[in-house]
Amino acid sequence: MSKSLSAWILGVTLLPLSVFASPTQDNVHAAIDWAQQQPSAKQPQTWDTKAPLVIAHRGASGYAPEHTLAAYALAAFQGADYIEPDLVMTRDGQLVARHDNELGLTTDVAQRPEFAERKRTQTVDGVSLEGWFSEDFTLAELKTLRAIERIPQQRPGNTRFDGQFEIPTLQEIIDLVKRLEALQQRNIGLYPETKHPTHFQQLDLAMEKPLLAVLERNGYDSANAPVFIQSFEVDNLKTLSKLTPIRLVQLLWIAGQPYDQQVLGSDLGYQQMITPEGLKNIASYAAGIGPEKGMIIPRDAAGNLTAPTSLVRDAHAAGLKVHPYTFRAENAFLPTSLRSGDVPSNRGDIDAELRAFLATGIDGLFIDQPDIAVRLRQTKP
Repeated sequence: MSKSLSAWILGVTLLPLSVFASPTQDNVHAAIDWAQQQPSAKQPQTWDTKAPLVIAHRGASGYAPEHTLAAYALAAFQGADYIEPDLVMTRDGQLVARHDNELGLTTDVAQRPEFAERKRTQTVDGVSLEGWFSEDFTLAELKTLRAIERIPQQRPGNTRFDGQFEIPTLQEIIDLVKRLEALQQRNIGLYPETKHPTHFQQLDLAMEKPLLAVLERNGYDSANAPVFIQSFEVDNLKTLSKLTPIRLVQLLWIAGQPYDQQVLGSDLGYQQMITPEGLKNIASYAAGIGPEKGMIIPRDAAGNLTAPTSLVRDAHAAGLKVHPYTFRAENAFLPTSLRSGDVPSNRGDIDAELRAFLATGIDGLFIDQPDIAVRLRQTKP
């Protein structure tokens, strides 16, 4: 029997029987059992902690439908340092993990006749969207839905898991992480993103205080806690900086403005935010930046990598960590010269792309296939 398995069994025997009566714990155990059976899972005797941080983007979303306990558990077994849950609000004020508040792309809600009348059109972050929205559902209703693969054309293999996994709450994700930490005898971090914060504030469903309440209830309440909170908006991060010592990360897009700045009538845009002065301002409320990776190494007109920009160097000069997003192994997402054939779902030479970015001095990275980055990090000098 392995040392990690013995530790897990010991931990289980010390828990009260009431723990195993809850649906949350049932879901956690089921996710761990599922993840351990996957070919891409591994359980090394020692866990690598070298930089850069490997952040599992929406879990191990290259192997399972995103934002499911199964995808998060698999990411941990692949060696990820952090898992990333995007958070949205339910009608009854609960935090759940979805990339967007529109549910049609990632759940089977469109096949549920009982919710057909919930389909509607609304404006989210200045964009008109048609679909089913998390804020129109209670948590109990969302729990009847099942996750599906967001991008089946690029990840046809993941569709075999459609309909198997629930939408998890933030508390369930934390319960999973705590159990995985006991099992693996290591720290596993949380990297939640507040999605559409202005939109939810306008609905009287602001998520900042509920998010902190859940984190603090579970012992995440210091600058040393293994947590980063991220957002594309500015003002909600500034608000959070006054409410918590937990580290914050300003997400950045290649063009345009944060939506809250549009609403405020500010002229602050993402390109202004990556100037030395803009980065210095970010450092007044955040510990790091999460730029779209093309802001670090742009691509040319042919889709190939060019020379790095000064962003990593400039951010470090301002005292900021740099965690770019998103690395994906499939041809559809790779630079042209690193693709393998013409099939979008086939994997290309993501190792070469990762090496190029590691050479810039980044401090962490978001990736859909965490095992690849962990393997590459282990061979990094």
